[in-house]
Amino acid sequence: MEGSVGDDQLRAGTEQRRMRMKVMVGIDESDGSFYALKWAIDNLFTTMATVGEATHENEGMVFLIHVEPKVHNYVYPVGPGGAAFYPASVVVDSVKKAQEERSTAILSRALKMCHDKLVKAESIILNGDPREMICEAAEQMQVNLLVMGSRGLGTLKRTFLGSVSDYCAHHARTPILIVKPPEHSKKQ
Repeated sequence: MEGSVGDDQLRAGTEQRRMRMKVMVGIDESDGSFYALKWAIDNLFTTMATVGEATHENEGMVFLIHVEPKVHNYVYPVGPGGAAFYPASVVVDSVKKAQEERSTAILSRALKMCHDKLVKAESIILNGDPREMICEAAEQMQVNLLVMGSRGLGTLKRTFLGSVSDYCAHHARTPILIVKPPEHSKKQ
């Protein structure tokens, strides 16, 4: 009988930690990132929807982070004389606006997934290199876990294209969980 009481206490302690957990999930337009978010919600925050009312002391939190690449105003050589062409600020502004709209749509979809499962979530949009910005944000916000999706790239593609999750696995100073896509989605 004593063993079952200890097991109950252990489960209760695990449930409490789960409920207070601060998790950061990297979100982009890929199916892999949304699969990772779904996995995190289903596996880390399921108790929140079933245990009594959430209070400030016991509610967990998901931080949805999306990083937009910086838009640079480059000089492009054009014509036989090598005359320089600067993109008009209208073009740069248009690109920035399109990025913001895309980011908003991505994060709206992710927030809806959290709200549908009664998980408290906040979205964050940063500008810069996604690899570095995600690692820095996870450290600054002192999250308990960083969750990243994996696109399932092979070694060669990952070497040439780079992998945000691979970089974060080696450079983040917080625990990281990389969620691989299901087998059937890799083959498609």
